[in-house]
Amino acid sequence: MRAWRLYEPAPIEKHPLRLEETADPEPGPGQLRVRVRACGVCHTDLHTAEGEITPPAYPITPGHQVVGVVEALGPGAQGWAVGDRVGVPWFYSACGECEYCRRGEQNLCAQARFTGFHVDGGYAEAVLAEARFALPLPAEMDDRSLAPLLCAGIIGYRSLRKADLQPGERLGLVGFGASAHLAIQVARRWECEVYVFTRSESHRRLARELGADWAGGVEEEAPAPLDRAVIFAPAGSLVPRVLEKIRPGGTLAINAIHMSPIPEMPYRLIYGERTLRSVANATYQDGVAFLKLAAEIPIRATVQTYPFEEANGALQDLKASRVEGAAVLML
Repeated sequence: MRAWRLYEPAPIEKHPLRLEETADPEPGPGQLRVRVRACGVCHTDLHTAEGEITPPAYPITPGHQVVGVVEALGPGAQGWAVGDRVGVPWFYSACGECEYCRRGEQNLCAQARFTGFHVDGGYAEAVLAEARFALPLPAEMDDRSLAPLLCAGIIGYRSLRKADLQPGERLGLVGFGASAHLAIQVARRWECEVYVFTRSESHRRLARELGADWAGGVEEEAPAPLDRAVIFAPAGSLVPRVLEKIRPGGTLAINAIHMSPIPEMPYRLIYGERTLRSVANATYQDGVAFLKLAAEIPIRATVQTYPFEEANGALQDLKASRVEGAAVLML
């Protein structure tokens, strides 16, 4: 099979991913081999390729928004049959026994493993998945539309929950890429008023098309104070600027696996029982719940597709904010 391999990080403009021929992976106990049909392109892949986050070992195949078909089952793999369509998300596995797993916080498990980071991911023609953590997919949605739901969608959904968002509240979304353009559709389903802060005029236009009540720059004064907000851009300088827009008792969640330093800020910005919290990965149950909701809404993913052979180019476009919605590699 063909797979994109990262041997050492470098600026994406230098094409650090290499396309190689490798053997098909053999599923071990409890595993599935999945023939990949589509794989979403995520900022986490870019952070990995450029060395802003470091996997435990190289080489590694990135990619963690995988839509494919079960091709083979390892010993003891249950709940799946050859030919089933399956999703392989960022969350790959957890120990199931620690205090975090027992509390339903698999995302915080010290032994948690993540697709395309601890194990080879979906920038390949085939990938392995743990049968008990692979996700069933809504039959009514196509491969290209489903791929970004498997990270951008799931983590956006968790971010709304970690922002304490309640139906009918006023929500701010800061940055409007793959995750935010899906999260807004959940917020609108919950009848929330949504303000979008982004530099890109094309992203502002898409936000309005998807139901944003207002769209502008973070330097602008919003029409009213926010109850909750989520920052999707990996820029720590945004944190004090967004806190200024949140009412007392409100919540700001940061959806970023990597972020530049948060600057020193006056205490008044957090005073008034405002909450500031990070969002760290997602659980298997987040994926199950979000995909069910996505089918009910139904969520419409805005997708820019790339041939499998253009993985480096897709990541360059992502870095340069040339992607509207989500980027997906098609096999």
